[in-house]
Amino acid sequence: MLTRGQGKGLALAAVLFGIATTAHAGEARIQYASLGNAARAPIGWVEFCHDMPGECRGGRSQPRDIVMSQTAWRDLVRVNRWVNDNIKPMTDMEHWGVVEKWSLPTDGYGDCEDYVLLKRKMLIDAGWPREALLITVVRDKKGEGHAVLTVKSNKGEFILDNQNEEIVDWTRTGYRFVKRQSQSDPNRWVALGQPNAAVATASAR
Repeated sequence: MLTRGQGKGLALAAVLFGIATTAHAGEARIQYASLGNAARAPIGWVEFCHDMPGECRGGRSQPRDIVMSQTAWRDLVRVNRWVNDNIKPMTDMEHWGVVEKWSLPTDGYGDCEDYVLLKRKMLIDAGWPREALLITVVRDKKGEGHAVLTVKSNKGEFILDNQNEEIVDWTRTGYRFVKRQSQSDPNRWVALGQPNAAVATASAR
């Protein structure tokens, strides 16, 4: 399905399939604070799932984190950089003539959620557990709605972002976290907040 550099991107599979998926117990990390509330799916998600049901299939499962080995980290960096370098930014209005549309950027153009969808697909296709790859809605440093990919690991929760070439711990992004996919069900969205912070309001994006 991917038309730009498909072979290069998915060639990571041989390495990524060997990554363990059970987190080490007892490693204390600051995590997102769940507000305990279900959140409405972002605008565009339901339509994307209707058009691409294979990308949303799964149902309920047990949450799984990855073990962040040096190999896993290198390949995570490689996927993030490859997508950021090969997909050109374009708004949905410019691309599709609509305000919001989620799609895999098979023509080489997309906005923030399209970058996230491709990174998530490449990693899942390469053997990473979808339970550790969570689409996340934030407010960026300008206060605007933005989508990133959260990677849950035994070393913490890391953010893949088309606005940042570096992969960083979520606490270093400067973003306000609003909602994300549930680990146990990719079609369920949960409200998020940061420890000791005001309750975040849900973004329309």
